[in-house]
Amino acid sequence: MASGPHIGQSAPDFTLPGGVLADGTFERRDFTLSAARGRAVVLAFYPGDNTSVCTKQLCSYSSGFETFEGLDAEVWGISPQGVDSHEDFARGHGLRMPLLADTERETTRAYGVAAPGIGVRRSVFLIGPDGVLRWKHVALLGATFQSLDTLAEQLSGIKTP
Repeated sequence: MASGPHIGQSAPDFTLPGGVLADGTFERRDFTLSAARGRAVVLAFYPGDNTSVCTKQLCSYSSGFETFEGLDAEVWGISPQGVDSHEDFARGHGLRMPLLADTERETTRAYGVAAPGIGVRRSVFLIGPDGVLRWKHVALLGATFQSLDTLAEQLSGIKTP
């Protein structure tokens, strides 16, 4: 497994197709990490839409949306499924964060979280407003996920320099 970026390094930039559910409409567009500069970004890599642990994880983050907003942070979910699958997933569970489609797994590889069989290791990367990686957690087994409280605690220490 590649190690991906290290704490204190610039996060690898990427552009991925995706969408976000807002007021009943799934708005599709491309998401570019460098375009989010000025705000912290939580990149939540997950193995699959509509799977048990992934659903619990993203529903938890979606229900804590105001906590992330209060910390001036965006949350982006990234998995190998396509945008159509993401739309169904978002609609089915009322997910409020953008879901990005890394169908070629290029971003997954750039972050060192590609995994044989499942495609991607469940992992979270916190990118500061300056584009620098501030914290990360990469699961060896994807049966659990980082809680909203843990992410909020880590984010509260990230401020614009």
